[in-house]
Amino acid sequence: MNEIFIAIATGGYVGKIPKAPGTWGSAAAFLPWFLIRGCSLPVYLAILAGIFIVGFFAADAAAKIMDEPDPGCIVIDEILGMLITLILVPDHPAAWLLAFVLFRVFDIFKPFPVSWLDQHIHGGMGIMLDDVMAAIYALASLQIIWAFFR
Repeated sequence: MNEIFIAIATGGYVGKIPKAPGTWGSAAAFLPWFLIRGCSLPVYLAILAGIFIVGFFAADAAAKIMDEPDPGCIVIDEILGMLITLILVPDHPAAWLLAFVLFRVFDIFKPFPVSWLDQHIHGGMGIMLDDVMAAIYALASLQIIWAFFR
């Protein structure tokens, strides 16, 4: 069971890539996104909810197995974050790239309340929630920037 938790939490071991695992995890999110992007919004949101729930349990278990509060190799949170950022993204590669860059910026620099969530909520919930908040910032920024410059 431990290996299943590790596999899920690391995004199919993408998080085990030695350099910049969060960036690799964010990039890996495009694969499932290409498969689900044509779903209706309610189905897409239900998939995100499922990923959040599974990710919460897998990240919590993986952190305990690794005996670290938030191991860098856990990237299920980045995968979910990118999928949130890509909600209703314009059908243009520049918008996809902008979504990626914005999510990475908010995930790395952690503006409030992302930083608060990262520091005060622990376990699987904390691992997931700070990236959800970073994704909400990225989603909103993407939509505003795209509307302004289109």
